Parts: sequence; structure tokens; C-alpha cells
Amino acid sequence: MHWKRVITAYDVHAEGETGRVVTGGIIPPPGNSVYEKMCHMRENNDWIRKFLLNEPRGGNTSSANVLVPPCDPRASVGYIIIETAEYCAMSGSNTICTATAVLEAGIVPMTGDVTKFGMEAPGGLIEITADTSGGRAREIEFKNQPAFVCHLDHPLQVEGLGEIVADIAYGGMFFVIVDAEALGFSIKPEEGKALVDLGMRVIRAAEKQVEAVHPENHDLHTVSIACLAMPVKDSSDGKTSRNACIVQPGRIDRCPTGTATCARLAVMHARDQIAPGETFVNHSILDTRFRSKIVETTTCGGVPAVIPTVAGRGFVTGMMSYGLDPDDPFPEGYRIED
Repeated sequence: MHWKRVITAYDVHAEGETGRVVTGGIIPPPGNSVYEKMCHMRENNDWIRKFLLNEPRGGNTSSANVLVPPCDPRASVGYIIIETAEYCAMSGSNTICTATAVLEAGIVPMTGDVTKFGMEAPGGLIEITADTSGGRAREIEFKNQPAFVCHLDHPLQVEGLGEIVADIAYGGMFFVIVDAEALGFSIKPEEGKALVDLGMRVIRAAEKQVEAVHPENHDLHTVSIACLAMPVKDSSDGKTSRNACIVQPGRIDRCPTGTATCARLAVMHARDQIAPGETFVNHSILDTRFRSKIVETTTCGGVPAVIPTVAGRGFVTGMMSYGLDPDDPFPEGYRIED
């Protein structure tokens, strides 16, 4: 090999959504928190995102999680979450992928049937409770930072639709949540292109018409994901629903989306549709599921909020070395919007 750069990673998927977990080849950026480390990487080393997530090594459905030393003493690892078009304060599927990888790789040792540890995301401490029975990472449950509602029934003027109403909520990212059934959808794979088309129009409308700012970190702002959600129903599993989240630059999240599940819990609680301790099972377009609940109520910067937990499975699909040939004409990859 004549590579001049090598990055090692575990490829993982969480209920269908892929998340690459980088274990070597990158010098950790400076910072007094993982959030500061993320900002430094975004501003000074964005080649990492392009190298890992552009073609030919990645694509529009790829995400990456760069392991870094944590700054919070309660955390065993830190991780910078990078999606195709943005850096994230929090991501549920990427958290499940990262926790699965560090357990399966032995970076965090398993402690019997249940393993508990902390991970520091850019958004703060995330508490992990993992089912590690039989020496495997079978299921990951994470306790998220506060989720809260910004607006209920906010009017939106959407191209091609006219006025609709949407809920705006934060679950680690800002979501615009709309009624998929009222718009003629049932969240099935064959609806994929139509869901993306509508979801991107909803995002563009929300970007221009909705004010959304995190009350404790004003650098976190702007709606960036549309959640097309089916109605909440009662079932033998508790409350249940399904949704498709449209992620920039224009694709469907393959899993139920952990941060959207948290945002939906905040909305459901605000509408008196769910109480703390009740189970909410959220399904994806692939019919995979996240099991969730509200474990406590709180405030975030004076705003009423909930503390959610979300559980799902992660699966390692590869142990990879990504390299750069010095003669490669695309050292940071490429992207074609086709």
C-alpha cells in the first residue's frame, strides 16, 4: 500500500441506519468539551467529514462518529457526530452505533448481563445502559439530554401545499413534525421519493418561517429535519406510531430516528398524550423500532422539558481501514446530487 493517510473504523447500523465509528487515524481536536472539539473539527478539519462521507468511501446515507477523549469525568468515551451535511449535537442512531462499537471492540469493557457507562456527545452527557448478556452488545438504551417543544400547531406555507400546521420540537436536533396521514402517506418504502420531496419542501419552509433556538446554547438553532409522523395509537406494547425523518441533503433516515423519537415524546407530553413511565414504540419506514419513555420532567433554560430514554439494537457490519492514495484525484471525495 502507498496510502499517505489511513483511518480505521467500525461500520455499524442501528435498526437500519448506518453509523461509522472512527477508532484510529485522527488526532483528537482541542477543546474543553466535546462540543468545543466538534466546533474545532468543523472549522479547521472539515476534510474528515468529506473524506469519510463523500463518495467513494461514503454517500448520502452515511454518518461518522469520531471517538475523542471525553472532558466530562462521568464519561468513558467522547464522540463527535458527523452527518453528510452537518455536525450534530446529538443523534440517537449514532449513539447506539458508537456504544455498540466501543463495547464490541473492548474499548469499554462489558460487566456481565448489563453494562452501564457514560458517553459525552457534543450535546452533553449521554447515559448508556446496555444489554450485554452472553458477551454481546444486544441492545443499547440511552438517556438523552432534555427534549422540549418550541411551537405547537405552527402555521407553515409550503410550496405546492399551501398552509399546513406543524409542531416544532428539540430532541437533540430541531424537528418540524407534520401529520403524514393527513398528507396522504402511510410511511412505506414505496413512498420514499415522494416523502423526500415533501420533507425537503417542509424543511425549506421551516428554515424561513420558524424561529428555533436552544435556550441554553444559542449556537444550536434552525430546523434541519422534517419528521413525517403517523398518528399515535394505543397497543399491547403501549403507545405506538411510525415516522419517516427526512435528513439533508435529501434522504430518509432508515431507523425511527432517536432524536425525533425524543422530540415526539416532548410533543406527546405537551398534548397530554403520554405520561412519564409509559412506553412509546416508534417504528421506521423499514418497520424497525425504538422503544422509549419519559423518565422525568424538567426545564431547559426555563422551558418545560422531558428527559427521555430510547432503546434499540446496533449491529457491526465491518471493520474497515479507509486510505488515501497520493495519486487519487479525489482526496476528499466527491458528491453528485443525482
